[in-house]
Amino acid sequence: MTRRMLDLLTLLQTKRRFTGAELATRLDVSERTVRRDIDRLRMYGYPVDAAPGPGGHYGLSAGRALPPLMFDNDEAVAIMLALAASASADPGGPGSIGEAMTRAYGKLDQVLPERHAIGAAAVRASVEAEAFHAPPINIADITRIATAIHERRELEFNYRRNERATQRRVEPHRQVHHLLRWYLVAWDLGREDWRVFRTDRISQLRVRTSEFEPRPLPHDAALNFVKAGVKRSRRKAVVTVEASADDVASALSFESMELEVLGEHRTRVTLQCENWHWLLFTLSHLASTFTIDEPAEWTEAIERFATSVVRP
Repeated sequence: MTRRMLDLLTLLQTKRRFTGAELATRLDVSERTVRRDIDRLRMYGYPVDAAPGPGGHYGLSAGRALPPLMFDNDEAVAIMLALAASASADPGGPGSIGEAMTRAYGKLDQVLPERHAIGAAAVRASVEAEAFHAPPINIADITRIATAIHERRELEFNYRRNERATQRRVEPHRQVHHLLRWYLVAWDLGREDWRVFRTDRISQLRVRTSEFEPRPLPHDAALNFVKAGVKRSRRKAVVTVEASADDVASALSFESMELEVLGEHRTRVTLQCENWHWLLFTLSHLASTFTIDEPAEWTEAIERFATSVVRP
């Protein structure tokens, strides 16, 4: 398949409808060439629809028998890198997301065309991904939850928290991935309130036949609701760092925080912490000087700690 035909296929896969003139302009070819390339795509098995007449257009028909998706080199390398990096955060056993990513990585590596495989292999050989600890998640649970959300069906499961398990029946709303954790945002029918559940603490998950009408979330996005729940037991801390916002974001890459640029090498950081010990641990990743603006008592506690570890 030529580069021009790959570009044509990419346009059609956006699910937009294009006239022959539009495709010809975008590809810098004649409409006759577009028609010829469309015929070739059909020979390869791609179901390209054509509506004749003045308002005629081309588009891929909705179907489940599409041939394998064709990637350009940048897309192939990006997918391989994403799979390698994501799998390193979830080295779970059979059935886990990490294990599925590892298998997908291996399969893509085998079926990539030679022109893409050479570049992907070079990138892979040059990269090492740090393994961050994250609870393994059963990919079947993610799929069941997604199906229940799509079909608006209730879920039933056992939920473990602080060594105590309870049975829950909920109306699932969204799945959220936040700081290497998977969460389910749902209306708890037993508590008659919104709840956030960590997916790795869910077991014996079952999709019920009972349907429900979606309720409006108390936040503008499920992610914000999860963040609010995670931060509920935490306290706001404000720190001024003598470094650029990019340097701070890089050093604290796995922290949920707000950055305010005060200057080229000066940034105000707002984050949530359980206590001053955790704040100190977080700030220890910085290579720049900083000032803790609030809370004042945490500043005093950290100053006392610093004095105790300095040799006389």
